[in-house]
Amino acid sequence: MNANQASAGHLLRLIREGTATTRGALQRATGLSRSTVGHRLDQLFAAGWLREGAAEPVEGSTGGRPSARLEFDAQHAVVLAADLGTRHARAAVLDLAGTVLAERSGELVISDGPDSVLDRLGQWFATLLEQAETAPARVCGIGLSVPGPVDWESGLVIQPPIMPGWDGYPIRDRMRRAYAEHVSADGDTVPVLVDNDANLMAYAEQRDGHPDCSAFLLVKVSTGIGAGVVVGGRMYRGIDGGAGDIGHIRLHDCPDALCMCGSYGCLAAVASGRALAQQLAEAGIPTASGSDVREHLAAGQPDAVRLSREAGRRVGEVLVTVVTLLNPGVLVIAGDLAGTPFLTGVRELLYQRAMPRTTAHLQVVTSRLGDRAGLLGAAAMVVEDRYAPDRADARLAALPGWPSVLAAP
Repeated sequence: MNANQASAGHLLRLIREGTATTRGALQRATGLSRSTVGHRLDQLFAAGWLREGAAEPVEGSTGGRPSARLEFDAQHAVVLAADLGTRHARAAVLDLAGTVLAERSGELVISDGPDSVLDRLGQWFATLLEQAETAPARVCGIGLSVPGPVDWESGLVIQPPIMPGWDGYPIRDRMRRAYAEHVSADGDTVPVLVDNDANLMAYAEQRDGHPDCSAFLLVKVSTGIGAGVVVGGRMYRGIDGGAGDIGHIRLHDCPDALCMCGSYGCLAAVASGRALAQQLAEAGIPTASGSDVREHLAAGQPDAVRLSREAGRRVGEVLVTVVTLLNPGVLVIAGDLAGTPFLTGVRELLYQRAMPRTTAHLQVVTSRLGDRAGLLGAAAMVVEDRYAPDRADARLAALPGWPSVLAAP
């Protein structure tokens, strides 16, 4: 392992992953000398990122002194996260392990535009930090989950069908300004990360419930329909954030179904929460949104149940191809329509039309994290970015009076 691969940031990753959690184990994993490992750890302890846990037993029967277990200190900083839907949002202060310290949800209409929505979010964050009794100086980053395609590198939403006014808008800069105005004058330096909601939901669900699944797929069916893919523990976004946008795959037998994207025959125009809300309203059942459909399903409303199962079958038609291509071990159905009727419809088509080899080891389940999945995924995104080896090394090097993290002890 070369010097760059054995920096303080890389030692931190070994500790966080549980690969090496004692000084001796770090020496063996990296090939570094005892003094160099000690120097790197001193930097991490001084930054407040590490703590010592219960001692681990000594390997073998030498009777040596137990080794102190090294642990990432998840309480030394906090993350602000928000999950934006079409009409509602959820925001929270979380520690670095994803524990929610303060949370709120409420109406926040995405079509009101980014300036209004992000300013309101800044107000929410100010209140939440007060409720969590947490100083703004402890915030290491802000994570935003949005219901549209996101170019990861730029943080820009690209041509989102259900987010009018957001296309190409500088979300990161506006969020920082709102944070500076409502929370802290130093907010213009707080990192802001943005990603698609289905991606972040998939990331959270895979980490929480299926960490050993190397190919993981989540499909969110709410106002729109989108998919998130996690391969080898990492989100797969495609070249510019467009991966997983299955709601706009065309169905051959629905040429008259107008989608919000302006095209006809899209899956979302037929099987999304918005589409079902329209069908129920036309049948004389008051329904304005996917959330209303969800309430009808919870109450066992017969037409909602029937339409939900049919929608599951239509989504299942598309998922036959998706599952055949990706060969995932787990498929999670999430969102407003994620219930027994919809899940039954998906399974009917999937197992009927996909090759047995493709589905032999596939679990088709509903969300474990529910309405918090996007929020937890947004928080995890920030933590993984801020404490990635290279990023951690740069942050250590930027601390006042700090020596180079790669300097010899």
